Amino acid sequence: MIDVLAPLAADDDVERTTLIVESLTEAFEPLMNADAAAFRAKFRKMAADPFAFYRGSACVFYADVARLDDHWVDERGSRTWIQGDLHAENFGTYLDSGGRLVFDVNDFDEAYLGHWTWDPQRFAASLALLGWRKALPDEVIARLVEKYARSYLDQVEYFVSTPDDTRWALTLGTSTGAVLGALQKAKLQTRVGLLDSVTVVDGYRRTFAERAGVRQLDDDERDTVLEAFEGYLQTIPGDRHDGVTFDVLDVVGKSGFGIGSAGLPAYNVLIEGFSQALDNDVVLTLKQGNVAAPSRVIADADIRGRFEHHGHRTALSQRALQAHADRFLGWATMPMSGRSTGFVVSEYSPYEADLAWDDISEPDEIGPLVEQLGRATAKIHCVSDDEAEDGIVDFSVEEVITQAVEGRVDEFVTDLVEFAHAYARRAQADHRLFVEAFRAGGFALVAPTVDTRPGRAKSEDGLEFVGGN
Repeated sequence: MIDVLAPLAADDDVERTTLIVESLTEAFEPLMNADAAAFRAKFRKMAADPFAFYRGSACVFYADVARLDDHWVDERGSRTWIQGDLHAENFGTYLDSGGRLVFDVNDFDEAYLGHWTWDPQRFAASLALLGWRKALPDEVIARLVEKYARSYLDQVEYFVSTPDDTRWALTLGTSTGAVLGALQKAKLQTRVGLLDSVTVVDGYRRTFAERAGVRQLDDDERDTVLEAFEGYLQTIPGDRHDGVTFDVLDVVGKSGFGIGSAGLPAYNVLIEGFSQALDNDVVLTLKQGNVAAPSRVIADADIRGRFEHHGHRTALSQRALQAHADRFLGWATMPMSGRSTGFVVSEYSPYEADLAWDDISEPDEIGPLVEQLGRATAKIHCVSDDEAEDGIVDFSVEEVITQAVEGRVDEFVTDLVEFAHAYARRAQADHRLFVEAFRAGGFALVAPTVDTRPGRAKSEDGLEFVGGN
């Protein structure tokens, strides 16, 4: 097998550990300072296995691929919209703006402009790691990656010949297997069920329930959120001031949106919804935007200048990549620690559910699934180009990709299979180095454990650091 990661081979364990620690620290230092305990929890989850480490370390992946020669991209192919953290568990269901249940990519925190190859590469390596976790032989993993790659290119070719890129999607009428099962499960969910799980009704008015991960706001913080909410209303299409839909009923602080959001401030806003009927109320989330991992290796001032802040960038990227995104999707700005900070705003929807891989283990189940994931990957790339709302990518992505692989489809597939195997081995080794570094106290801002015994010296979060050796 060709060593497609040869430029990384010179790193010994000490150099590699330094790269891992420095990449993670650079990416998350402000959040580590703000909430060391949240990052201790994040790092513990990353320590579970190589796939968990890979999920939480997109910044390391981009530090690596930026050092590799990518002969599949030209100037245009290097500045397409990408999801930015495309691993096997970042797919799921949502209700689009037209009312269709759709299965698609469902996380856009890391979305940015970069090489179109980076999404397929990141997915392929994640598939190899997932296959290793399920004890699949290398030759089976290779066949699955090949199936993903060919379905991706087949769907790109489809978009070359279709006049409207936005019409195709994985829906109840076009999907099969695990994808269809996820959509059917989502169809059974209701807004009333979601509301009953997070709110209470008292005196004919709905408010948020007191529960884990929710905090009440003082008057000043509440006023700050409401002022930001008024600004958000200007970022969504249409006239949002007619009727009662956006009347605010309650606001709370929120934590626990996901391990990828460790340390990020967030809020939930309960609004009246589509009518004054109690079962039509809607929950919106306001989550602080983070620095997209690919942006750390893309030194393009023009791209950076397109976005007001990370919340704006996240919302624009989701609109570009999803085509028919959540009707409530927008962004807000509020002061945090003396700085204007961007938040992405979207509905907390009962129809959103991640793809669950726990019960999908056999190759004859995984094969049809990854074929559909390949098509879903092609769809987000091809709908985000010259006809998209934002206008940032002013060329046809499907034509750029088709030209890049013309006459070399088999070569591209082989490259992707080799990358998947090679980078999965790299991630397995990195996982070991990460765990050893974390246990030994290698992250200055996040101690591996704490000691609450009286009289002990205190760590960065007020508790004593205890070394892991």
